[in-house]
Amino acid sequence: MSDEEYRDYPLTLHTSLHRPMLPISAMWRSTVALLGRIGSQCSAGTFSTTAVRSLSHAEATNTFIKEALVELDYPEKLQRLLLTPQREMTVELVLQMDSGEIEVFNAYRVQHNNSRGPYKGGLRYHPQVDIDDVRSLASLMTWKTAVMDIPFGGAKGGITVDPAKLSERELEKLTRKLVMAIKEIIGTYEDIPAPDMNTDARVMSWIFDQYSKLKGFSPGVVTGKPVYLHGSLGREAATGRGTAFAIREVLRATHLGRIPDAKFVIQGFGNVGAWAADILTDMGGKVVAVSDVTGAMHNEKGLDIKALRAHMASGKRLVDFTEGSAAPAKDILATPCDVLVPAAIGGVITEANAGQLACKVVAEAANGPTTPAGDAVLRDRGIVVLPDIYTNGGGVTVSYFEWVHNLQNFTWEEDDVNRKLERKMTDAFAAIWAISKSKGIPLRTAAFVVALQRVTRAEIHRGFD
Repeated sequence: MSDEEYRDYPLTLHTSLHRPMLPISAMWRSTVALLGRIGSQCSAGTFSTTAVRSLSHAEATNTFIKEALVELDYPEKLQRLLLTPQREMTVELVLQMDSGEIEVFNAYRVQHNNSRGPYKGGLRYHPQVDIDDVRSLASLMTWKTAVMDIPFGGAKGGITVDPAKLSERELEKLTRKLVMAIKEIIGTYEDIPAPDMNTDARVMSWIFDQYSKLKGFSPGVVTGKPVYLHGSLGREAATGRGTAFAIREVLRATHLGRIPDAKFVIQGFGNVGAWAADILTDMGGKVVAVSDVTGAMHNEKGLDIKALRAHMASGKRLVDFTEGSAAPAKDILATPCDVLVPAAIGGVITEANAGQLACKVVAEAANGPTTPAGDAVLRDRGIVVLPDIYTNGGGVTVSYFEWVHNLQNFTWEEDDVNRKLERKMTDAFAAIWAISKSKGIPLRTAAFVVALQRVTRAEIHRGFD
């Protein structure tokens, strides 16, 4: 397609206020060209891990989606609609620091798709956040909410900042400035942020407060709030709990064992990893190794996760825990186990190290922990990969419950929340497993097929030109 055809391409989205009308972006031109090359290799059976070694995060996400689109006979126009973000916003936040110095921070919000409901996605604060990361994560949220069958679309946001270098006052001022910058594109029925990397219930409270000052009382503008500020019971543990439910389902379906008989390794011991480890041990599992930025801790007899969490809550380092053996963090992925749970950052399982994994299952509790090249190696080795858009879907599912609470001013008890989450995780896996078995495709591809079908159905019934 020529440049003129791209400029004139009549792709207009729904004309409601919830669906901004955008042309095909310049970003899409390079992406579609790349996807065409990958698609040709897939069709010819010559797909090479080398071909995608240096993909950006957004391109890597689209590579996985392209594999699912091979299974679906969608016209080119529809594929573009599904892959192209509907809105991208970049702003510069000028902040006077406590020292009196002026600093400028880049902030991003990408709204990928809202055909199934309001945009939904986390807000992360990290020094390496860029538009490509946010674009990729926004896309993943579209497919995650669709896989979990909750009435949201996908979005993501971030600020390029190291929050550890800011005082609490500076962090609050920065957050409130962000709300001022994006206030017209977020809202209870528009776009609902949530906690993500280095953001928490405190940050969500600031957003809720600032937005309410501008627009009136709006507890539904964010999720992940403290329980005493219109949050939901069970939200803090939801992603880790959902991960445990997901692992239980895949072990049952693949006949690879049961949680009480399995050994687990958790890479990343933040909120998600710690809760996953805690709940897996409560279910009878044995967590033999965990890691964080300080290093890894190993105990072949099983770590006392509750004691380890208490140790770290007291301000001590993971590697100073006395009931195990310390090791370098880089060694964690190769630790022998039944289930490896990457629960930290993206891109940690690559072509270079995927051959060293000593597990039967990889349960992706983090977003995008496996590169396309790494995924190909795992596939060749027969290692089952439980994809991120399903495995870590517990967080957004309970965020949906919180949003419903805010709309109706009524809350469920924690046991009710956990039961509803378990049902959602079970139903989502059943849909993925059915597609995987019927088409003979990996669980990741099957999950994207399920998500693409659901989003496509919404797009078609809402109508697009």
